Amino acid sequence: MALEQEAMARRYVLESAFLAQGWVRDAVVTVSDVGLVTGIDFEPPVADTPRIRGIVVPGMPNAHSHAFQRAMSGAAEYRSSAKDSFWTWRQSMYALANRIEPAELEVIATQLYVEMLKSGYTSVAEFHYLHRQKDASAYVQENALWQAIRGAATRAGIGLTFLPTLYQTSDFGGANLKPAQARFEMATDEFLRAVADSVKIAPHDGAGVLRCGAAFHSLRAVPYQDLCDAALGLRDIDATMPVHIHVAELVAEVQACKRHTGRRPVELLLQSGLLTQHWCLVHATHATPEELLGIIANAATVCVSISTEANLGDGLFDTRRFLGADGRLCIGSDSQSTVSPAEELRWLEYEQRLRLRRRGVLATAAEPHVGTRLWRDAAIHGAQALGQPVGAIAVGRRADWLVLDREHPSLAGAAADAALDHLIFAGAEAAIRDVMVAGRWVVKDCRHAAEPASHERFAAIMRRLNS
Repeated sequence: MALEQEAMARRYVLESAFLAQGWVRDAVVTVSDVGLVTGIDFEPPVADTPRIRGIVVPGMPNAHSHAFQRAMSGAAEYRSSAKDSFWTWRQSMYALANRIEPAELEVIATQLYVEMLKSGYTSVAEFHYLHRQKDASAYVQENALWQAIRGAATRAGIGLTFLPTLYQTSDFGGANLKPAQARFEMATDEFLRAVADSVKIAPHDGAGVLRCGAAFHSLRAVPYQDLCDAALGLRDIDATMPVHIHVAELVAEVQACKRHTGRRPVELLLQSGLLTQHWCLVHATHATPEELLGIIANAATVCVSISTEANLGDGLFDTRRFLGADGRLCIGSDSQSTVSPAEELRWLEYEQRLRLRRRGVLATAAEPHVGTRLWRDAAIHGAQALGQPVGAIAVGRRADWLVLDREHPSLAGAAADAALDHLIFAGAEAAIRDVMVAGRWVVKDCRHAAEPASHERFAAIMRRLNS
């Protein structure tokens, strides 16, 4: 299902809403034809202005997703050896990556994006490194795997920042790709040409739900000099382009980087002079306090995915230190072990409670509500990571909204200013009734129009992949 094409009401009365300035009642919000908020006032509206009943909050940007991995959710939760780790899980992931055809990828991604919308994600950064056909040959015309992701986002109606990902080596020191990685390969020149073509398909117009950025898989998958050259080439294509990279996710990765380059991964990126506010460092699990301060000084974002980092046994990001120094933190669903912004943020706080044996660790004197602080900051910084005008209900931002049913048991008796606490800590994710993207409803009364067909097609593909 593409975004709804019905005649769109241009003004709404938000009965209760979390705006950029805080919690308000009866805000009259004007939305343009392209879905941008163009005005907010509190004057009595004309009689026929639609009234949105419930609690309206900004949708959450998902700053890190590998859509194809939705097809292995729950399928690797068994012990294959006494030393199961990221590295053993990766073999299962490679096996899946080498079986998927473009048509199947579009179905899998559509199912995932519908699930994201219903859980509260209204835009997504797709970190995409499936580039070649199953025999590792290049697509002659436009890349069908890339088209599959864009098609899925359009069908589901989610905002998309597409991140074609450079992947060239299997380890530090320029090690050749392994056969299981052959579908990921791209030469630097080929990569830059393909990204430039993608930018033409999705020009950055300030409001559109489709944006093209780029990514580097990791420093082990892109030799340092190639990364620097490619990053400068990307800057020539679009100086404001979002650029993402996996970094310092694993202890072994940090150690290998230091052996081969004399520097730790984040340290190497900081010394490159490449980092800007347009960069997003994914995971940074094992960054040092000094490296975290360096990321902050360059105004880059860090994206954590607690569900994936816990699922793979990666380790704990130093959230309290990073946020305490005004770090820009966002969240992502990554390997799709769960697709829930509320769960990601809940465990962001719970990790710190378990570590410090205290409560309310990530609240502040200025914002004592943990849920409000976490949702607001992750939404704003996720918007930065995606390079899209989302993350807040404010003039100039896109109308990407969630409507919470205040009659749902998870919100029963809750004050409006505690709604995000309930969303994150009391299961109020189930109270997400309606979802708007770019001023158009994509979920109404907890239903997405693409669900029946998507479920049927997805189930058929899963039966084939698991046979």
